[in-house]
Amino acid sequence: LKPIIERCHQLGLKFGVHLMRGIPRKAYELDLPIKGTSYTARDIANTDPKGNCSWCQYCYAVDMSKPGAQQWYNGLIQHIADMGVDFIKYDDIVPHPDEVKAVAKAIAKTQKPIILSLSPGNTVDSDAIAFFRMANMLRITYDIWDEQKDIDACFSAWRKWHGKEQPGFWIDMDMIPFGQLQLMSPPSEDDSKTPMDKGDIALAGKGVNRWSQLSRTQMRTFITMRAMAASPLMVGGDLPTLDDFSLSLLTNSEMVACNQNGVMGSLIYEKDGIEIWKVEKKDSAGEGWIGIFNRNDNETSFNPTKNMFKLDDFSYTFFNIWNNKPSKIEKLELEPHSCVFLHYNRE
Repeated sequence: LKPIIERCHQLGLKFGVHLMRGIPRKAYELDLPIKGTSYTARDIANTDPKGNCSWCQYCYAVDMSKPGAQQWYNGLIQHIADMGVDFIKYDDIVPHPDEVKAVAKAIAKTQKPIILSLSPGNTVDSDAIAFFRMANMLRITYDIWDEQKDIDACFSAWRKWHGKEQPGFWIDMDMIPFGQLQLMSPPSEDDSKTPMDKGDIALAGKGVNRWSQLSRTQMRTFITMRAMAASPLMVGGDLPTLDDFSLSLLTNSEMVACNQNGVMGSLIYEKDGIEIWKVEKKDSAGEGWIGIFNRNDNETSFNPTKNMFKLDDFSYTFFNIWNNKPSKIEKLELEPHSCVFLHYNRE
């Protein structure tokens, strides 16, 4: 990997790897030594099915109570750091805070600025937040794809995890499903069955090659939510073939500024399927962003007021980000699952 990593760095890019929690089962079978110790893989592996990943059998869990366990993670992460890896997504690790701690300690030992992302997010114990904050990113959703139910799941996660972010630790709502998806899964020759239906492809995401099924309205809502929730912007579609509309959303300077502000928005109004979320700009009194979301399945009329925005008695200007023009507080006709994304400034 090192030549590839070096080339990425030459191009100004970062390089990341995806790892499964634990120690490879092949290492267990061969009873390989743990670097810098007298212990072997069999000394530290936990082979109990209850402690192991049910959907990927690459690795055995590591019993962190065993001598040599921390040294395993130290050696693995040091090897990765020596190659120049910038980002590690560790999967199947969120339910196991002891191994989260072990990986975080191993990264700290390298003294390299490696970003640690924790996954999966189907079930996350908020009582373990102290362990999770040893990392930089925490998944709080199941795998997100291009359906309305996925957008709804992200709204629920935003509500639950609001306020738990802090500098250097971000709540991760999974990928942004824009553009072409599932390039590695071509449609089946048998139109009645997909490769996933036939069991031809394992651990390969959802469905077959397609353009994102989200409408433009849904896409605006999706990316507005990501910006206002300060969720890392990880694109899941194929970048070389990305369509112009998706690119315009992902590179919108106002959207990026809101996201990089690093503050999760607060829910400040909720009634009859309308939600208003607000993000205050750090270190800038009287400035921020407001999102008005129609969570209904039908078109909804809504007449917002300044009081709903929780603003003080000063005068404010508003800029409609997706319409790219100044705006007033006025009656809105909101399409199903649409939003209005505003940047506000005190005059």
